[in-house]
Amino acid sequence: MTTQFVFDFATTTKVTKELAGGKGANLAEMTRIGLPVPPGFTITTEACLQYDAAGRKLPDTIREQTLTALAELEAKTGKRLGDNTNPLFVSVRSGAVVSMPGMMDTVLNLGMNDDTARAFAEQTGNPRFAYDCYRRFLQMFSDVVLGVDMFYFERELEHYREQKGYKTDPELTADDWKELIQTFKLIVQKKHKQPFPEDPHEQLMLAVAAVFRSWYNDRAMIYRRVHHIPHTLGTAVNIQSMVFGNMGDTSGTGVAFTRNPSTGEATLYGEYLVNAQGEDVVAGIRTPNPIAELASAMPDVFAQFKETCERLEAHYRDMQDIEFTVEDGKLYLLQTRNGKRTAAAGVRIAVEMVREGILTREEALLRVDADQVDKLLHARIDDSVDRDVFAKGLPASPGAASGAIVFSADDAAKRAADGERVILVRPETTPDDIHGIIAAEAVLTTRGGMTSHAAVVARGMGKACVCGCEELNVGENTLSVAGETLVEGTIITLDGGTGEVYIGEAPMVMPELSDEFNELLTWADDVRRMMVRANADQPLDAKRAVEFGAEGIGLCRTEHMFMEADRIPVVREMIFAKTMTEREAALQRLEPMQEEDFFGLFEEMGGRPVTIRLLDPPLHEFLPDKEELIVRVTELGITGEHPAELTEKRRLLSLVSELEEKNPMLGHRGCRLGMTHPEIYAMQARAIFKAAVRSGAVPEVMIPLVGHVNELAAMRAVVEEEAARVEADQGVTLTYTVGTMIEVPRAAITADVIAAEADFFSFGTNDLTQTTFGYSRDDAEGKFLTQYVERETLPRNPFVHIDEDGVGRLVRQGVELGRGSKPGLKAGICGEHGGDPESIDFCERVGLDYVSCSPYRVPTARLAAAQATLRLRSGETVEV
Repeated sequence: MTTQFVFDFATTTKVTKELAGGKGANLAEMTRIGLPVPPGFTITTEACLQYDAAGRKLPDTIREQTLTALAELEAKTGKRLGDNTNPLFVSVRSGAVVSMPGMMDTVLNLGMNDDTARAFAEQTGNPRFAYDCYRRFLQMFSDVVLGVDMFYFERELEHYREQKGYKTDPELTADDWKELIQTFKLIVQKKHKQPFPEDPHEQLMLAVAAVFRSWYNDRAMIYRRVHHIPHTLGTAVNIQSMVFGNMGDTSGTGVAFTRNPSTGEATLYGEYLVNAQGEDVVAGIRTPNPIAELASAMPDVFAQFKETCERLEAHYRDMQDIEFTVEDGKLYLLQTRNGKRTAAAGVRIAVEMVREGILTREEALLRVDADQVDKLLHARIDDSVDRDVFAKGLPASPGAASGAIVFSADDAAKRAADGERVILVRPETTPDDIHGIIAAEAVLTTRGGMTSHAAVVARGMGKACVCGCEELNVGENTLSVAGETLVEGTIITLDGGTGEVYIGEAPMVMPELSDEFNELLTWADDVRRMMVRANADQPLDAKRAVEFGAEGIGLCRTEHMFMEADRIPVVREMIFAKTMTEREAALQRLEPMQEEDFFGLFEEMGGRPVTIRLLDPPLHEFLPDKEELIVRVTELGITGEHPAELTEKRRLLSLVSELEEKNPMLGHRGCRLGMTHPEIYAMQARAIFKAAVRSGAVPEVMIPLVGHVNELAAMRAVVEEEAARVEADQGVTLTYTVGTMIEVPRAAITADVIAAEADFFSFGTNDLTQTTFGYSRDDAEGKFLTQYVERETLPRNPFVHIDEDGVGRLVRQGVELGRGSKPGLKAGICGEHGGDPESIDFCERVGLDYVSCSPYRVPTARLAAAQATLRLRSGETVEV
């Protein structure tokens, strides 16, 4: 049985977006419900995969089915592709399963050649329009299909305008376009080494192959990696009868959203251009008009369009992103899809659709992208500070950012890789700039509107963006306005919410959460099963965590308390002590400091659980830098000055060298440090319990890096001995638990034995990932891990998304073994994965009791935990 690779838009067969792509599935659906869609057909995503498997060539089966569908389209329209009296022209557009704005290629006006253009001119009675369409097709086809850069045609067009004294393209006559068309063909012959293909059927097959090929281009691959879209999906191709928005003042084209994609406000939002084709809007070549102005320019069309938008939103039960064309006063829909939106808009739309009765609370929770939620907590410009506006454009994507000006995507990527914060400044961005947009803090363009490439991509990434800042002039590595010029590297600040640009770095403040956001999180709290805690080491962190809804502290890293300036000298005294008496004296000085640290945390948490990890890092981390000591000793030795300092520095260097480890991650740290220096853990335990007596807290004491049950048994005994001592001294009975952090594979695979000594498990997935893979995170991410992900040696960075097949299997095994030995054993996760939605989904499936993450990721975790609960109920999982 032959596979069906082609479906007509009017098919009665239900085509899924996985087969027809999002655009094709929606075109078929809009046709089915009777909306004005130009006829056409879709070549499926399976055909794309067949094209790739055939060595990037179109198999005969796909060619034959395409020609059959074309014949049916010709019968439907009464026109024929290539006919020299009544020609058919088509658009050829990509349509991926997941929306990828601007990433892949489109060809409009296909079917144009000298004969069909002449026939079209006679048919429309408008030769100027016909030959304008022809030259547009030549440019687009040559760029997308033949690989002749658009630059050569634009340069020739600019020279021609200058020679003729024209300011704008509409001033060119039909004869002008005819002359330029012949020049364009010569450019193709020179650059492509072959004549421009005149046969429309050959054009069609070449264009279909080019759209399939664009699925595999670099910019699309980069976009998919960033947005975690599988490369194996493929793209569909949509071939559609052309409608022309550039037939005069009663024609136009536009892009609109049924709600504001920046704020979520329930009002029609978008832009249109009179006498233009669709690519003119999204390419940012011309700055368009607000969609509201269509009401006065074409009132009947606007009324029909507004009613159509309402129908589409009601049908799809989500905000829609709609492309439309008006041809001589008649409205046509070219696409609808669920619109991309900012995090703030996503929350507002979801909540308001519940209030409007469109969605249930559970559906609303699943609609909001949990990964985007932390964007709501990012900085904004401090309004209390006076600042001069350098320039102002369109507020295309909210948020604020500061950085050094760069003028190319390559420079943005390079300077960002060197640790510099940059802002990409371009006349307009193209899909080839994707790597620069990813690297930049924000994007500024001088052309284009709020639905241009730069705006859509920046919004999708949660980056600030200002577009259409036409008063700015981008020169060669300069940016100027009204006589003031900025050079590359100058620091500027963008406010994507107002469209304003400032010179210098503006002070930022944290935003307040909206009522809709708090309402959504309340719904999430009602649904989720897992608790959400925070990683917090200071009272201020704990306070912020509680404000964000944390239900406890899942990880307090006590070493961070030792790093404070007033502690370091005492910590070093403890480390350098030659006798136990000296060490105990230093520990006695540290103990009240630690007690106050813990008391502050307990007070802020107000009775919520607090897990405190005893000292984890190796001792050398508290010592002076060895390299700096060597340099100073060398300097003093050469000059002969300051002999007392030289003696002291040599002593320090000797001690640092003695404590230095070859591989500190696997060395003398964690419980190993407690085993050799139990007095350190004893001091910390006493401080914890004294603070608990004062506050009434129920502390959870966590022993780090346990690999063998005997380590945990020994350290538990130290903790219990100190608890008994505090109880005896203060005449109280303490309530506390002692558990361990599972960070090495041996602990996970012997969890049944370790559970006998543990009241709880906390999986430290940062170190567990390091020890499972044998990667040092700092070295891996800086040297080879990025390449591993880019080359798909690994599907994801395992330090960002938990590696389910390896690390995840150890977590699952640890939970099952531990609870098999001790039913009801509490288990959670406290690595950075605790704030990652995909990892949280895994934690729900494994049955962990809680996740713990940084305070600013607590709202994300609350929502993600609810989504994970809902998915598990319905039997769904996230794609990994």
